[in-house]
Amino acid sequence: MSPLPYRHLESDPQQRYLAFEPPGPVRGLLVSVHGISRNAREHLRRFRPWAERLGLVLLAPLFDRRRCQDYQRLGRQGRGLRADRLLQAIVAEVAEHHGLEDRRFHLFGYSGGGQFAHRFALAHPHQVLTLAVGAAGWYTFPDPQQRYPYGLRASKRLPDLRFEPRNFLRIPTLVAVGSGDNCADPELNIRPRIVAQQGASRLERGRNWIVAMEEAARHHGFDTPYHFEVIAGAGHDFRQCMDRGMGAEVAAFIACHLAAGTVATPRLEVACR
Repeated sequence: MSPLPYRHLESDPQQRYLAFEPPGPVRGLLVSVHGISRNAREHLRRFRPWAERLGLVLLAPLFDRRRCQDYQRLGRQGRGLRADRLLQAIVAEVAEHHGLEDRRFHLFGYSGGGQFAHRFALAHPHQVLTLAVGAAGWYTFPDPQQRYPYGLRASKRLPDLRFEPRNFLRIPTLVAVGSGDNCADPELNIRPRIVAQQGASRLERGRNWIVAMEEAARHHGFDTPYHFEVIAGAGHDFRQCMDRGMGAEVAAFIACHLAAGTVATPRLEVACR
């Protein structure tokens, strides 16, 4: 597969993104968000075959280190641009290009991108069809008493955001973490507050967040699917996780929810849970 060139957002030419357009009918959008290594091109290459099978336009934004240094937490005041707004502009531009009236999309992120992805879904639930998180370092829990980004209580650094559990708790959600991602490393946030709330490793934190989200959904009367998958033999490494089956897990998860709607997915055989 030949590499695709970066595109520049019309409303902000400094913002770059990659896009793959599948042959045949376009059935929707899939966004894959990089971690702090900024490996957007690797995300596009790895998810391109799955996007083609599902008939989805694949987008991989590149959040610049200087402009978007706080993208994992959406971009709090004084810490760079609002990454959530940049993604919204990218999706709007691509949707208009393809004549898509439905600008909702399937969202995946790995590591720092997983932090961004789940917080975007909490903040903008009406735009996210399904959410898949790969090995996020830590999470925003559905706790109204904890101030953002630890919980849902309003933050002065993101004054326009209000989190509505009855909306974001409806999003089908998958968390996938490598079996070897079970200890602290130099990149993992080990503040005592986070360890006490969420656990000591990405494996533990991901499992605890899924449990908390599922309990909150059931409390509100929703039977939203929440899944936690352990990627056997993988550590905290995007390539390794993809080699060991994470891409297939994410694609199957999306395919199940496409099949549950009005869009058939004959090219990807899955057993929906």
